[in-house]
Amino acid sequence: MTTVQHHVDRILRVVHAHEPLATLDANTSLIHRSWRRCATEHALDPGLRPDVRIETSSRLRECLQQNEEHLHVARAGMEQLYKHVSALGYVLLLTDADGVTIDYIGNDTWDQSLKRAGLALGANWNEIHAGTNGIGTCIAEQATLTCHREDHYYVGHVGLSCTSTPLFDPLGGFMGALDVSVLSSPDVRESQHLIRHLTRLYGRMIEDANFMHQFREHWILRLGTAGPLVDVCGELMLALDRDGKIVGANADARRNLRLLETTHIPSEMRGNLVGHHLSGVFGSRIDDIWRLTKGTASDERIIVTTWEGQGYHAAMIAPKAAPSRYRTVESGAQPNPRREQILQRLAGEDHRMQQLLDRAARLVDKPVNILIQGETGTGKEVLARALHDSSRRADQPFIAVNCAAIPESLIESELFGYMPGTFTGARSKGMKGLIQRADGGTLFLDEIGDMPLQLQTRLLRTLSEREILPLGADRPVHVNLHVIAASHRDLRRQIGAGTFREDLYYRLCGATLALPALRERTDKEFLITRILRAEASTMQTEASISDAALALLLRHEWPGNVREMRNVLCFALSLAEGEPIEIRHLPQEIVDLASSGSEPAAALALPAPVRAASLESAAADSANELLEALRRHHWNITETAKELGLCRATIYRRMKRHDIVPPTQFS
Repeated sequence: MTTVQHHVDRILRVVHAHEPLATLDANTSLIHRSWRRCATEHALDPGLRPDVRIETSSRLRECLQQNEEHLHVARAGMEQLYKHVSALGYVLLLTDADGVTIDYIGNDTWDQSLKRAGLALGANWNEIHAGTNGIGTCIAEQATLTCHREDHYYVGHVGLSCTSTPLFDPLGGFMGALDVSVLSSPDVRESQHLIRHLTRLYGRMIEDANFMHQFREHWILRLGTAGPLVDVCGELMLALDRDGKIVGANADARRNLRLLETTHIPSEMRGNLVGHHLSGVFGSRIDDIWRLTKGTASDERIIVTTWEGQGYHAAMIAPKAAPSRYRTVESGAQPNPRREQILQRLAGEDHRMQQLLDRAARLVDKPVNILIQGETGTGKEVLARALHDSSRRADQPFIAVNCAAIPESLIESELFGYMPGTFTGARSKGMKGLIQRADGGTLFLDEIGDMPLQLQTRLLRTLSEREILPLGADRPVHVNLHVIAASHRDLRRQIGAGTFREDLYYRLCGATLALPALRERTDKEFLITRILRAEASTMQTEASISDAALALLLRHEWPGNVREMRNVLCFALSLAEGEPIEIRHLPQEIVDLASSGSEPAAALALPAPVRAASLESAAADSANELLEALRRHHWNITETAKELGLCRATIYRRMKRHDIVPPTQFS
């Protein structure tokens, strides 16, 4: 039997076997689970020797831009790790969440050999393309693992030995993987144990350094079981605002700390610390914890105890630019902490929106004007306000101007203001214009494409000179503001038609954020849940929805985008009056436009038992639709989620709800 045939047969025996993977050691279980994915979900042939996929320069540039801040922190950790492994022939790779290599450290002597093996910048090691491998399987499982020689799915990779560990951001979001690989190594898997330990150790160090960098303007509480070391290497870290609310938690804190169990926090949510006060985690006196901010001698080190009885030595790191909690903050000097989580609340697991929000987070405090483009109702003003609230200007005014809503005869005076006695009917003391009211904060110019051409010239001067001239004034007024503009129109086409100034366009679009239409997003269920909770809180009612009604809403095209969705849910909440939203509570036009598989409009008039049977039928249709989609995509969860417009977590949740089990999991 050839080496290739032996490798293929070995993998296929595992793929078609029915024994539970739980009987294997943890690393082997991850490898075998990956083999099954590669065969059943990705339909890959283990006997192939494919070239590693190398992304284009434009795609790599995009990946680098999205991870710019993370790269700087990770590089420092990689350089320290490389000192320990370089003499043994190892190379280091850093990838993004999709498996694309965005940083690399290796020996230039072996440059060509490493490139041929795919150990190079721009290589895509996602399981979908590369089969079972250290990086791809680490990303799929989000766990540290070693993929040693014959563990690789493709026979062309069996000479490699790769150890990878996942990297998470300070809010628990998956960022990518740190990988240590070598072209050839001893056959014995145990030869990689030290490398595995170092990879995991430096992965956590990179995460913690990233945590310290992101929350450098907050108090950071470090906790550890070794008292003398807690000042320099506390295992658990919490970032706190001045009121003691947790705004960030590192990986060890998220794993080991839990909130006090109360009636309003489900047990499965008690590990979500962010947004809760310290008192929800620790039974110790909170004043004792804050005493650390004043500095304590080593022999007076404080031990804090959780509500579950675990004790930790504690130390506090002061914010770099923030005053003490006990010091009076003078006007204008109050710290403005980083608030990226405000932006992250705008979307679920939609890849396009996450890319947009990651870019937005890097722009909030940059001295560039921003142009938001998107269809009517996609949430351009919501995004603009989130940008403002995430920035250092958050405590200053946010002034929104709808350029299409102000009458053309008044827009000049509304924007620029006027002096006393400028014209008949004016206020006797004059009026400060909207632009001047935004001084120090953010000016949001909605529907900028509808601004009259003659006013565009005045606005251009304001943006370039940072000053305005109120009507009737003979002296300009300086303004300090950040400008965000938005439009549903194609401004480039308007430039060609002569209705929009090209120089103003380039002055406004220092950066452009393009909001996708709701029909293109895969996080509709996230939005429905979020909007329901917000509107139910306003109405002081309960927020819940049946599977049948939810399935109907997920199939709707939403021509009015998020605005239409909000209106529909408000209508349904009003009719439901505290009961779960059913199909009968939805607007009739939504029901009439629903595709097959939803409850027909005539069913709304049926008796309750018959209507209940109809709802059960709709749920069954929903299960059948999911099962058929899974089969069409060979049980590939990612592709199924894309087709149905759902996130992967929702697919798994519905599979569990409808008892749908992949063929490879039958015992």
